[in-house]
Amino acid sequence: MTVTTFPWSKDRSTTEYRTCPVTTLKVDLAAEKLIIANAVAAVVFLLIGGIFALLLALTRWQAIHLLNPVWFYRVLTAHGFDMLVLWIVFFECAGLYFASTVMLNARQVAPKLAWSAFVLMVIGAVMVNVIVLMGKADVLFTAYVPLKAHPLFYLGVILFAVGALMVIGIFFTNIVVAKREKRYEGSLPLAVFGLVTAAILATYTLLAGAATFVPAFLWSLGLFENYDPGIYRNLFWAFGHPAQQINLAAMVSIWYMLATITVGATPINEKLSRFAFVLYIFFINLGSAHHLLVDPGLSFAWKVSNTSYAMYLAVLGSLIHAFSIPAAVEVALRRQGHKRGLLEWLRKAPWGEPGFAALVVSMFLFGWIGGVTGVTIGTEQINMVAHNTMRIPGHFHATVVAGTTLAFMGLTYYVIPLIFRRELVLKSWAKWQPYIFGFGMALVSIGMIVSGIQGIPRRHWDITFVNPTAVPGTVNLSLAVMGVGALIAVVGGAMFLIVVLASVFLGQKREANRLTLLSGDENPLIEHAVKPLTPSEEHRFQPKGTFVIVLAFLMFFAVYYFSNWWLLGRTWIVR
Repeated sequence: MTVTTFPWSKDRSTTEYRTCPVTTLKVDLAAEKLIIANAVAAVVFLLIGGIFALLLALTRWQAIHLLNPVWFYRVLTAHGFDMLVLWIVFFECAGLYFASTVMLNARQVAPKLAWSAFVLMVIGAVMVNVIVLMGKADVLFTAYVPLKAHPLFYLGVILFAVGALMVIGIFFTNIVVAKREKRYEGSLPLAVFGLVTAAILATYTLLAGAATFVPAFLWSLGLFENYDPGIYRNLFWAFGHPAQQINLAAMVSIWYMLATITVGATPINEKLSRFAFVLYIFFINLGSAHHLLVDPGLSFAWKVSNTSYAMYLAVLGSLIHAFSIPAAVEVALRRQGHKRGLLEWLRKAPWGEPGFAALVVSMFLFGWIGGVTGVTIGTEQINMVAHNTMRIPGHFHATVVAGTTLAFMGLTYYVIPLIFRRELVLKSWAKWQPYIFGFGMALVSIGMIVSGIQGIPRRHWDITFVNPTAVPGTVNLSLAVMGVGALIAVVGGAMFLIVVLASVFLGQKREANRLTLLSGDENPLIEHAVKPLTPSEEHRFQPKGTFVIVLAFLMFFAVYYFSNWWLLGRTWIVR
């Protein structure tokens, strides 16, 4: 490790860094410690939320029905906050520090302020979990008014949000300082640009969260008597759903990183990929409207415009990424010699590399299950029959868990040797973990979606009062599929946690010497990303296989979408 001092440091008398032998980038040691702290906090809350997930799955699985109603709603509240907010946001904070310092060869600005933000986030996270488990906040993740929690619940959420906002401010400051000090030239790297998109969305989201929870905190203190439920819902869904759009932008950025790390891919058209991120900034949050379509007070025109024409511009952004990333992977593998036929590149891909496996499984489950179902249930008319059924958690378990969480898991395998500087142990576990976790989550999502089609409610502890809308017995079967999938996914999650913890605490302390993790001819060492395509190479290496795969996806999308309109038509009996 080389330690030196940057003469251009302004806020610290000395700035120590080391030079990464793999990437050749300078790593500010202050930033490295912040990355490690936030990553560790993320994994801790993933563990806690995963335990809660198992308890919930064994309760919704009607044949087992583990928890009583009180503890079901209590655990559901904690699980939602731990998994949808704490695990993901802590990991994203680590990613923001990494992107704005390491990837830009730059220093960490105001590390003491950054540590203050981390402490605030930890205090808020612990407060929320303690208050919930004490039985003083059985209000679920949405905490809909007039349900009232203990004031410390709302205060914990506010403290966490303030800390996260501070991280975002530091992230933008790091980038501005890096540009001013000429630590990079030209445009931001694409992955950093994607995380800038996530940070912009996060700023809006967290401010909306403040507008939601600060009045709720004052209301819980008794400082005013009433808090209008309609106003609360409108404010909350300016926070609750956009919070997941932050994850979307961050996840796509990590997809680009994993494609580069594992096969040396570079974007086919970087300007188009950047344009897709810009579409997210302007249009992605319109998807929040599908939570409000059954609410009074909003006009029909507002509901239709927010769930159709404008929202489809955000869908266009996702479709651009859905083509660009696998196309970049295909071209990279074809340049390595796997160029026979349409799909030799896919057969010869490094399937034993955990980052590549996480990339492919994450993209597949996010797109084919999460994306397709999300656009469908976001349609104003179809939402009327899907709202508050198990189809909703089926959708977001395919996006946030099968997609985002798996992508974050894949990147973690490279954070350990590059940032923690520990050799990865249990590599055979890491090789299989993305497949096991992904298969389990596929069953969870499909089981939930099919149960929702049968009319099973998303939040109710018991389903015996429900009159299924299709063949009797299919509901218990679909819930059993969900339960079995949850058990498999928990095994996959446990494998990830064991690999991470064993590597961090027991792995050999050493500098990384390669990006890829597994040895063998099927996992070629990619020391650096390959250079962008030359004009002649653009003609020779066309992503023909990706084009066929994308056509298959669009056909599946169309069949699923219009089958939902057919099901909607079956709800009216025409004589």
